[in-house]
Amino acid sequence: MENRYAIILAAGKGTRMKSKLYKVLHPVAGKPMVEHIIERVIETSPKEIVTIVGHGAEKVKAQLGERSQYALQAEQLGTGHAVLQAAEFLKDKKGTTLVISGDTPLLTTQTLDNLFDYHQGKKASATILTAHAEDPTGYGRILRDHVGIVEKIVEQKDATLEEARVQEINTGTYCFDNQALFEALAKIGTDNVQGEYYLTDIVEILKGEDKTVAAYQTEDFEESLGVNDRIALAKANQIMRERINKMHMVNGVSFIDPASTYIDAGIEIGSDTIIEPGVQIQGKTVIGADCVIGAHSKIVDSTIEDNVEIKSSVVEESIVRKNADVGPYAHLRPQSDIGEHAHIGNFVETKKATIGEQTKVGHLTYVGDATLGQDINVGCGVVFVNYDGKNKHHTTVGDHVFIGSGSNLVAPLNIEDHSVMAAGSTITEDVKRGDMAIARARQVNKEGYASHIPF
Repeated sequence: MENRYAIILAAGKGTRMKSKLYKVLHPVAGKPMVEHIIERVIETSPKEIVTIVGHGAEKVKAQLGERSQYALQAEQLGTGHAVLQAAEFLKDKKGTTLVISGDTPLLTTQTLDNLFDYHQGKKASATILTAHAEDPTGYGRILRDHVGIVEKIVEQKDATLEEARVQEINTGTYCFDNQALFEALAKIGTDNVQGEYYLTDIVEILKGEDKTVAAYQTEDFEESLGVNDRIALAKANQIMRERINKMHMVNGVSFIDPASTYIDAGIEIGSDTIIEPGVQIQGKTVIGADCVIGAHSKIVDSTIEDNVEIKSSVVEESIVRKNADVGPYAHLRPQSDIGEHAHIGNFVETKKATIGEQTKVGHLTYVGDATLGQDINVGCGVVFVNYDGKNKHHTTVGDHVFIGSGSNLVAPLNIEDHSVMAAGSTITEDVKRGDMAIARARQVNKEGYASHIPF
């Protein structure tokens, strides 16, 4: 296979987005648009990738890192001018160069591979990725002669009324013979409405030199969607969600209502897991098999092992181990580790806490900066008091401990195995194995006191 190269166009600010965030960094299904593009490009096995940066250059570089080289387009003088900035890296190299926009996140690896193959099969100097659009407004039109050979691309603003009726559109993605590309770039001008250097002018230049220009039409128009405003961004997110959910369903995951379920790209979910309506699964989350993710749960950057039930809860940067259950209305904050067969009940909050196997934290409790052993019962309304106003402190609780309702455990504390905290106690000192700790005022009944109070 001949050498492949790629140029990603990511220099535009995207003024129609009306945003402080640069256009290609706006997320689709949890990833910046340009991240989707570079992942697909890498899957086509290019020898080199050059990303053209301009507005937000440092942030784009921070996102893509060492996966790409970078060329700066200091002035926004058109797509042809943008591609020309890659000359210092690619100009004299032999092979095929993919030119792709950083705001087309729906393109698939299969389509890009098909484009490469079609280009090579036609021995073309340029191949345009096209699509059929019922409403082609805003896109460049592909003009062919009477036998179907591509003659030129006309931009919307330069099109005549007849040309504007053409429904085959330019997606903005191309394959070029690399050397022919840079030779032609030196010949393009700015004789157009925008006064810019159009990359599309290369088509007429190459044809004038009797070189082959081909067009490969993708079957899925949705892949061609370029995101230039918030409306298109919402549409791209909708299409990507549908694609992601379909992939999971094909792989054995059940969705009660796919339309209301939001799952980021790259999420792993095991078979026979059930996803109920309103669920959001984000970031680098992995969910095992035979789980139930209950309605309106949100799981971010977490690992959920097999046979876990999450009921209407929020889980962030945490792990829930096999056969545990969480919720309803629990909040696992970062660095929570919920052990096998553990129970985290309603209105429980954990943070930087390890909960041991078969331990039960039933309701209305806060567990922060703590390590809990196995088979512990934590009563209702317990607070692990971990913050003194300046520093956080840790509590360690051994195995088979009973913590009575309404207790406050004031860290730092070490509570040993088989001990009991009496309900309503405020525990400030360590508790030894087998002891019962009681820290509350004695009850005093004032005889007859209430009889003088009018009710």
